[in-house]
Amino acid sequence: MTAASWNVGDVKITSIVELHNVRHPNFVFRNLSQEEVLQQAWLRPHFATEDGRLISVTQAFVVECAERRIIIDTCIGNGKSRKWPAWNKLNEPFLTELADAGYPAETIDTVLCTHLHVDHVGWNTRLVDGRWIPTFPNASYLFGRKEWEYWSAETDEKLDNDVSQEVASEVLETRTVYQDSVRPIIEAGLHKLVEMDHKLTDEISLEPTPGHTPGHVSVRISSRGQHAIITGDMMHHPIQCTLPEASSNFDYSVAEASATRKEFLRCCADRPVLVLGTHFPEPTAGWIVSHGKSWRFSVSPGHCRLDGQKITNAT
Repeated sequence: MTAASWNVGDVKITSIVELHNVRHPNFVFRNLSQEEVLQQAWLRPHFATEDGRLISVTQAFVVECAERRIIIDTCIGNGKSRKWPAWNKLNEPFLTELADAGYPAETIDTVLCTHLHVDHVGWNTRLVDGRWIPTFPNASYLFGRKEWEYWSAETDEKLDNDVSQEVASEVLETRTVYQDSVRPIIEAGLHKLVEMDHKLTDEISLEPTPGHTPGHVSVRISSRGQHAIITGDMMHHPIQCTLPEASSNFDYSVAEASATRKEFLRCCADRPVLVLGTHFPEPTAGWIVSHGKSWRFSVSPGHCRLDGQKITNAT
């Protein structure tokens, strides 16, 4: 299958999908029912099923410009022991598909993790002769300093919400993930700690979007007057455009995550900013458009011209 890609000025963004998911909303969200999903008819057919389940993906983005090949968030990874059955001991053709898209692992020069959750760091490493080694041997791995300071304690994650800590521990597995997907990078000397507003190139920079984790960042791309944002887990699903208060079961701070999301929606609404949701399924990229007192995620090119003109014809 051909990998989806988008051009933002001189920057190319390519999606590499590891897994396709169809789940009851209560897997990700603490306060969202199937009935509420069904009320949002605009989500179908791309983002929700006819019975109110949510469609999502686990994917990485490769961002390529003249001088860099950057992979953003490295999914779950193969062969890793995980308590969550759908993620345990995967055997997916991720690296083959990455190479088929024109990006063999050895050609990646930068790995960027928007945060250090299990489904964003897995392909940081691969298993060779019983050892976890860096998958991208010629890359510098960028970890946010604030995120790293939180994670490096190697303790179970404590979430500021009413989800049972047993559930959080089963899915996030902070200690295990650190050992097999983060610590080998540190030991190999390939990591670099960066600030939440770090600038990778003149066209690519980090944008602080805390709440899902303490040091969560999104990625802003600006090139030749065109703009895009890769969300990370600042938003998990397009339904959060209409219901920004819908909170992830795995948000570190529900209040901060919700405030960050609402500010992002206000700033991007009705503007020519292409939004790529890290867990948004195909068509993945679209625009935030106003809808009454809230917003929607539009995948219609007719809603936006990437020439700096404000959107006026959202429906």
